[in-house]
Amino acid sequence: MVRERFTQKILDVKQKVLKMGALVENIIDTSVTAMKTQDLDLARNVLKKDDEIDQLELEIEKDCMMLLALQQPLAKDLRTIASVLKIITDLERMGDNAVNIAEVILEIGEEPILNSLKDIPRMADIAQKMLKMSLDAFVNEDIALAQKAAERDEDVDRLYETVINDFLNIITEKRELTKQGTKLLFLGRYLERIADHSTNICERTIYMITGELKEIN
Repeated sequence: MVRERFTQKILDVKQKVLKMGALVENIIDTSVTAMKTQDLDLARNVLKKDDEIDQLELEIEKDCMMLLALQQPLAKDLRTIASVLKIITDLERMGDNAVNIAEVILEIGEEPILNSLKDIPRMADIAQKMLKMSLDAFVNEDIALAQKAAERDEDVDRLYETVINDFLNIITEKRELTKQGTKLLFLGRYLERIADHSTNICERTIYMITGELKEIN
């Protein structure tokens, strides 16, 4: 009976991680939409959503600490709790990156956005798919999906490198575009970090399942 209750508590914690993940997916989607449409009201809404993510992170962390203190879990249960503590940190930082994206959009305001850095929206699309795949891999304990999601990080890195090169070409030709180009470069950096955090979730998921912790890329 005690074991059944403990197993249920583990499942409850994983469900809270999924809830936190859904909030992060939503805030990233909102910030990316604000970026693509240059919707300043939508960008402002992003700034209001981050507190809920932070609060849920603290709640999950407290649950994990209680399980560690009262149940003294071993083997996979211990790996699951340790992985959850790492994963919620990555999710919280993704939320912060979404806020950063919204803040950049607000800084640019209604100024027409350069079309030259066209790979930024492509980075956003891949980063969002990576997050969804990594959360699905976590909840379903799917090693193959975790590896597939993490491998997409290389696509994001390549696009970010292209963005940097395009930016350098832009400011070489038109110095007056340096200010906005720099802000757009930050957008690329925040999206690249979101992809990195998704990769971390995949690596922790594989560790949770197998007990083997290693970098996928």
